[in-house]
Amino acid sequence: MSKVKYYYDSETLSYRKIEKKKGRKLGIFVLSLLGMLLSGFLLLVVYLNLPGVETPREKAMKRELANMELQYTLLNRKMDQAESVLNDLAERDNSLYRVYFEANPIPEEQRKAGFGGINRYKDLEGFNNSNLIVNAHKRLDILTKQIVVQSKSLDEIAQLAEEKEKLLAAIPAIQPVNNEDLTRMASGFGFRTDPFTKALKKHWGMDFTAPRGTPVYASGDGKVTRADNTASGYGNHIRIDHGYGYESLYAHLYKFNVRNGQKVKRGDLIGFVGSTGRSEAPHLHYEVFKDGDRINPINFYYGNLSPKEFAELLKTSQQENQSLD
Repeated sequence: MSKVKYYYDSETLSYRKIEKKKGRKLGIFVLSLLGMLLSGFLLLVVYLNLPGVETPREKAMKRELANMELQYTLLNRKMDQAESVLNDLAERDNSLYRVYFEANPIPEEQRKAGFGGINRYKDLEGFNNSNLIVNAHKRLDILTKQIVVQSKSLDEIAQLAEEKEKLLAAIPAIQPVNNEDLTRMASGFGFRTDPFTKALKKHWGMDFTAPRGTPVYASGDGKVTRADNTASGYGNHIRIDHGYGYESLYAHLYKFNVRNGQKVKRGDLIGFVGSTGRSEAPHLHYEVFKDGDRINPINFYYGNLSPKEFAELLKTSQQENQSLD
């Protein structure tokens, strides 16, 4: 049952029914709605401007940003470690490896050169943390380039080491006749008395006296270029080309154990001591050539002589006695 409201009319001295005006409810509703909207807007403004108050989305974004900064910090630390290791390797490469193998050191500016020309990091610019991201990319790119330079350098060192190993194997580095097989070291490199003319003459090799048939060994790796008796004075002789400008000659042999064109290794049996050609007694005449010039073989016996044996051989080779050829 709806309530009917009245009011007292003093003019007529009677009660009159209060009539509801049309649109009143609508006006009240509109005013209420506006009030709520205004109150909500004011509360939102206050909420957004209060210090320390964050929305859930802001909190999530801040967590993501903090995690990203942490990851970039860890990445920079790893790059610091990688740069330190690479710098140590570059130092050893320049001051040790490349010096040992007689290669020019790689300049520092070549190892750590940047990237010129176009801006490689344009797509990373324009953000709040662009500097952090761009710097990380730059360091990583430079580090990658340093690794490539160092890798190529190590490839070169490996190739030089392989060549060095071949060179060391090729150099005539052992005495061609074993010490226990020697009667004596008859004559060394230098001016000696010729056994036939008795005149002082340059002796271009070393004479090792030994019984006929004593084994003769290759003093280094190489290829036999001659095994014949057609050279004047040498009789049966062998020439070995060791490469790198080195050549060795073994003369007055009794017989051969190799043929022309055969590849030999250091220590291989190549022939036997004899007295063929211009020779006074059984012995091996041994010569060493470098770039076509005869050099003193005494400098090439470090491969199978002790320091004491070498000192005795050196002393004997310097005596100005008579050669055997």
